[in-house]
Amino acid sequence: EAQQPRTFDLDELMKLAPLEERIYRMRCVEGWSMVIPWVGFPLASLLQKVGPTSRARYVSFETVQRPAEMPGQRSRVLQWPYREGLRIDEAMHPLTILAVGLYGEVLPNQNGAPLRLVVPWKYGFKSIKSIVRIQLTEKQPDTSWNLSAPSEYGFYSNVNPAVDHPRWSQARERRIGEFLKRDTLPFNGYAEQVAGLYRGMDLRKHF
Repeated sequence: EAQQPRTFDLDELMKLAPLEERIYRMRCVEGWSMVIPWVGFPLASLLQKVGPTSRARYVSFETVQRPAEMPGQRSRVLQWPYREGLRIDEAMHPLTILAVGLYGEVLPNQNGAPLRLVVPWKYGFKSIKSIVRIQLTEKQPDTSWNLSAPSEYGFYSNVNPAVDHPRWSQARERRIGEFLKRDTLPFNGYAEQVAGLYRGMDLRKHF
């Protein structure tokens, strides 16, 4: 659902918009968190370049599949390649970025080189790594963890201290480098910027 679908090489992506540092909180669904200085550009810059059609309601993402280099992809826990998705308004939100670096350095392989998604108000697994394909779609795309365990991992996966994972409480978190746990904030502390995207939705049902 793009008006001008095309393939970009990494050099072209790096020139789409000025690179900027974004210092974001990251919250893992397993109950830990950290603060990361990413380097990247708004995903909206890329989507505007290809022109979403009026039917584009979602954005799907797919990671590289190289099990010879990435032994974890030999696991049968998930269907590979790894897939994720966002609603179009989530993808176009100014907080949503495509990252090419962190801590002032080029993104390392283990952190999702050369290009990864960062959506700071969602649990970390939504920020798909090593992206090779992005598509605009009319229908909600399948996502890897939701396919694997739909009762545990919802499509939205917004950070929500009021909705526990079956194995982990989401009410509190342990920030890396700290001894004591801290309270988890709705939308990972970004409620003022993003809560309006979900106005009127039952966030327990649409977890």
